[in-house]
Amino acid sequence: MSVVGFDLGNESCIVAVARQRGIDVVLNDESKRETPAIVCFGDKQRFIGTAGAASSTMNPKNSISQIKRLLGRKFSDPELQSDLASFPFRVTEGPDGFPLVHVRFLGEERTFTPTQLLAMVLSNLKGIAEGNLKTAVVDCCIGIPVYFSDLQRRAVLDAATIAGLTPLQLFHETTATALAYGIYKTDLPEHDQLNVAFVDVGHASLQVSIVGYKKGQLKMLSHAYDRSLGGRDFDEALFKHFAAKFKEEYKIDVYQNARACLRLRVACEKLKKMLSANPEAPLNIECLMDEKDVRGFIKREEFEHISAPVLVRVKGPLEKALAEAGLTTENVHFVEVVGSGSRVPAIIKIITDFFGKEPRRTMNASECVARGCALQCAILSPTFKVREFQVNDGFPFSIALSWKQDSQNSAPQQTLVFPKGNVIPSIKALTFYKSSTFEVDVLYVDTCDSQIPQKISTYTIGPFQPSKGERAKLKVKVRLNIHGIVTVDSAMMLEEDVAVPVSSANEAPKDTTKMDTDDAPSDPVSGTDVNVHEPDTTEAAPAAENGTQNPEEKSVPMETDAKV
Repeated sequence: MSVVGFDLGNESCIVAVARQRGIDVVLNDESKRETPAIVCFGDKQRFIGTAGAASSTMNPKNSISQIKRLLGRKFSDPELQSDLASFPFRVTEGPDGFPLVHVRFLGEERTFTPTQLLAMVLSNLKGIAEGNLKTAVVDCCIGIPVYFSDLQRRAVLDAATIAGLTPLQLFHETTATALAYGIYKTDLPEHDQLNVAFVDVGHASLQVSIVGYKKGQLKMLSHAYDRSLGGRDFDEALFKHFAAKFKEEYKIDVYQNARACLRLRVACEKLKKMLSANPEAPLNIECLMDEKDVRGFIKREEFEHISAPVLVRVKGPLEKALAEAGLTTENVHFVEVVGSGSRVPAIIKIITDFFGKEPRRTMNASECVARGCALQCAILSPTFKVREFQVNDGFPFSIALSWKQDSQNSAPQQTLVFPKGNVIPSIKALTFYKSSTFEVDVLYVDTCDSQIPQKISTYTIGPFQPSKGERAKLKVKVRLNIHGIVTVDSAMMLEEDVAVPVSSANEAPKDTTKMDTDDAPSDPVSGTDVNVHEPDTTEAAPAAENGTQNPEEKSVPMETDAKV
C-alpha cells in the first residue's frame, strides 16, 4: 500500500513518500526535487512538469501554469480577473460561470477546465511516485491552502479521482508544516504548552498559523492568510519596473509580445533571488524583443521601495493570527518561516519586528508541506506504525444552517453548527419538527473574506408523511468530513423511538431545533451533545431527546444566531 504526500504548489509541486526509515522526497525524471506545475500543449503531444516548463518559453500561449489560482472559482471573481491579466494563455467564461482554458492541441482548438488541468499535474506526480516506489500509487494525502472553500476542496478531490488517486485526507498546508515540525521533537513539554508561529510565504499566498504543542500532540490555535500575497508579487513589481524602464530606454513594449513578457518575468524571478543574497544585482536579456538586447541594474533598497505596497500587507495576517489565538508576542516561544517566498530579507525584517524575535529556519522551506502530508498519510494508513502523535486540526471557517419557518411571513432561521476552529472531522445531529418538505442552506458565516461565497449548498428534506399531529420529528445528520467538506448525510423521521428513513437528504434544520453530536462509525469525530431551542409560533414542541453521550462529554447549550 502506497503512503505518499503531495504538495500542490502554485508554481511547483513536491512528492514525498514514507519508508521504513522515514520520509523521503522523490526525485523526478530530471533528478530534481521540485516539479513545475505546468501543462504545455503541442501539435503532437502534451508536456507536463519539467518537460512543460522547458517548452513554455517557446509556446507561452499553450502553456498553462498557476492552475491552483483558477480552481473552484467563478470567472467573475475579482481576484481571478486580476490574475488573468498576467496570464499569457486565454481564459473565458464557461456556460456554468466557471473558467475555461483555451489551447491549441493536436492541431485543433481545445478547452479544458482547471480541474482537468490539475488532474494532468496530479497524474504526472503519481507517475513520479510510482517510478520511485515500483508499485501502484492510489492512497495519498494532498496539501491544500487553509483558505480553500468547499468548492475548491471538491475540485481537488475530483482532480485526484480523474488521476486515479484516492486522497485519505486533504491536509491543510499549515497543519502539515506543524506536523513535520513537531513529530520529531522529543523535548516537548508535558504540561506547559509550547507555542510556535509558522509563517508560510508561498508563490502566490501568505499563510500564518499559531500552534500549541504538548508531548505527543499539537493543536491549531489560529489561522490567518492573505490569498494574494506571495513571491510572485515581488516578481511582478520588478517586472513592471523594468517594463516601464525598457519602454523609455529602448522603445520596446514587452506587453505586446507574450514571449518577451515570459522571458522578462523569468529574468525578474532570478533577479529577486539574487537580491535576497546580494545588495545589488544586474539584469541582462539578449534579443528580448525587436532583436534588441536589454540591460538593467537595481539595488536592494530600490527593490524594497517598489515592493512597498506588497510588504505593507504582510503585517495584517500576523496580527490576526495572534489575536485569534488569544496570545501576545511574548507567549509565542518560536517563529518558523517556510515557503519559497520567505527568503526576501524585507519580509524577515517585518516578521522580526512584529514578534520581537528572530525567525528560525529549522525546516526545509520548500519540502516541509510534502513531508507533513506523507507523515499524515502514514498515520492514517495501516501500512506503517508511526510514533503516537495527535493532530487537533481546526476548521478555519464557521458553518451555519439556514431554513424557512413554517409560517409564510417569518424571516429565515439560522443557527451555527460548526464554529470556527471546530475539530475536523465532526458530525452533528439536529432534530426538527416539520409538517412538510423543506429546504436548508449550508452557509459560511463571519468569514471576513469577500472572496468566499457565503452559500455552500442547498438540501431538500422530504417528502415525509407525519402519522400523528401536524408535525413530524426529524433527525438530520450534518457532517464536516476529514477533507473539510460539509454535507447533510441523512434524515430520519422518528416515530415512538422507531426511525423511518426519509428520502436521501439534501438539507438541514427547522423550528425547534435540537443539535447533538453522534459518534461516526469510521471517522474519529469530536464535539459534544448540543441542544438548540428556538421559539415556536404555533405550539410547544415536544421535549427533545439527547443523543447517546460519551461519559466524558458534557451537554453544552448553544445559542441560535440572529435571524436573517
